[in-house]
Amino acid sequence: MWVAGGGEASRIFGSTPNPAREWGMPDPKSVLAERLQVGFDRLEPGADPVLRASDRADFQANGALALAKRLGRSPREVAEAVVAQVDVADLCDLVEVSGPGFINLTLSAPFLASQLSAMAVDGRLGVEQAVEPQRVVVDYSGPNVAKEMHVGHLRSTVIGDSICRILDFVGHQVIRENHVGDWGTPFGMLIEHLIDLGEGAVEELSVGDLDAFYRQARESFDTDQTFRERSRRRVVLLQSGDEETLALWRILVAESVRHYDAVYEKLGVLLTDDDIVGESFYNPMLAGVVEDLRGTGLLEESDGAQCVFPPGFENRNGEPLPLIVQKSDEGYGYAATDLAAVRDRVERLGASRILYVVGSPQSQHLQMVFAVAHMAGWLPEGVDAVHVAFGSVLGPDNKMFKSRSGESVKLDALLDEAVERAATAMAERESDMQAVDRAAAARTLGIGAVKYADLSTERHRDYVFDWDRMLAFEGNTGPYLQYAHARIRSIFRRGNVTAPDPAVPVTLVDPDERSLVLQLLGFGEAVAASLQATSPSKLSAYLFDLASVFTSFYENCPVLRAPDDETRRSRLVLSDLSARVLAVGLGLLGIGAPERM
Repeated sequence: MWVAGGGEASRIFGSTPNPAREWGMPDPKSVLAERLQVGFDRLEPGADPVLRASDRADFQANGALALAKRLGRSPREVAEAVVAQVDVADLCDLVEVSGPGFINLTLSAPFLASQLSAMAVDGRLGVEQAVEPQRVVVDYSGPNVAKEMHVGHLRSTVIGDSICRILDFVGHQVIRENHVGDWGTPFGMLIEHLIDLGEGAVEELSVGDLDAFYRQARESFDTDQTFRERSRRRVVLLQSGDEETLALWRILVAESVRHYDAVYEKLGVLLTDDDIVGESFYNPMLAGVVEDLRGTGLLEESDGAQCVFPPGFENRNGEPLPLIVQKSDEGYGYAATDLAAVRDRVERLGASRILYVVGSPQSQHLQMVFAVAHMAGWLPEGVDAVHVAFGSVLGPDNKMFKSRSGESVKLDALLDEAVERAATAMAERESDMQAVDRAAAARTLGIGAVKYADLSTERHRDYVFDWDRMLAFEGNTGPYLQYAHARIRSIFRRGNVTAPDPAVPVTLVDPDERSLVLQLLGFGEAVAASLQATSPSKLSAYLFDLASVFTSFYENCPVLRAPDDETRRSRLVLSDLSARVLAVGLGLLGIGAPERM
């Protein structure tokens, strides 16, 4: 099983330096790390320099402290030995050993300027493509037929969408799979309810409330014995392939998919009908899953059910925990479908990695599925299955986010409210935008605010849904980043200048210019960090820092009124590159970057 971090992550998501550049990739940290590694390797091959940003210099290497313990030497002596073995004269103005053995490194202005120029002329903004592109299947969103999408689907959908965008950007082949709940016993009652509604049911369902339809069917099932018996017979007909029943089932699926499509379009995610691979797709494979598990000797009977007991999983009493593949009534549970999906994704799709963007409560279930798939040979060595777990969206009371009536908040209504609130917030700010442009910007702002609040949260954590915070133009919010981009673009409109030639040399005189360059050059590292952690929050944090650093630069370094033409051109390059990185970075999060606000 693949675990994020370490050398394996570098192998999968690493980058190939471009030999056309004098120092390789436009990432000072990587360049420094390669040089320092030479010195550390001479003392102990593979020793980690532990290089990180520092408030005492541009970077600080702390690896000598840990290495000294292993070598039985003083950390300062080890640090001085590393520095003596390393040649960074073309990179740094100053290299010094401080304290108990920290190596402080201050980069030279010519090196930074050259690296920035390489990034500015690179269409990928310094983000290198994967060394070994993979075929990655991403399972995310997963709504249920005949139920409207609600806030519980938000995190899976937007996190999965962003991960797919980033994987695409670095060159992996991405296969999106929307594992829709479109099969099982509830469809007996849903189809019977559709029959009871009569000829006008389809039209009413197409414009009506899917949740209300489901509740009505459930109420009839719970209160009407005759309806309940009809529903159970209908399930048998559905599973046996009765054509009339399948035709009614397809109506339910089609109307539900129409609803999903509307929500996905509003949310701005890339899922399409072609990405839907519902539970029904795997239904013909379930008997084969059971038979093959029996043939390998993995299947055991427990209380009438057919189970596999993967090693290492126990209940609270310390007893082996079963993965139930076939229930005592011979029906199939979620485990059978999930095992069939793993098998299909490896054998038919040729996946080398499978990412499951699924809530944290499903962690044990998925780990057991992965373990059984591995035991059965369906998840062979070299193919990784990873649970991209995430926390919950909470309300102001720190409980699951609900509507005032206590029901799950419908995602469609939530997004509409976001746009309305964004329009109100924009109306309170001065703008020269036309009404139609303001409406489009409000849509971009509102949807972006909801997505950024989610994506900027480390995915394992819960977060509180707070309209005022997420729509604020200050702080770590989507509107703040979008406004930063729009403000940069306004510089060029006000000055009536076009974006400069990115090859224009950059001069670094002011400390804020230097800080901005260092931040810009970290874009590739931020993208890589998001991939290694399968968490868009890493990229979100980088973009917020970039917007903050640019704000300081903008306030302290006049652009259009720079003291001379050379400085003006240089600062225009910095401004343009900042806007480009913000736009591309926000795009990888699935968030728009408006030109005006």
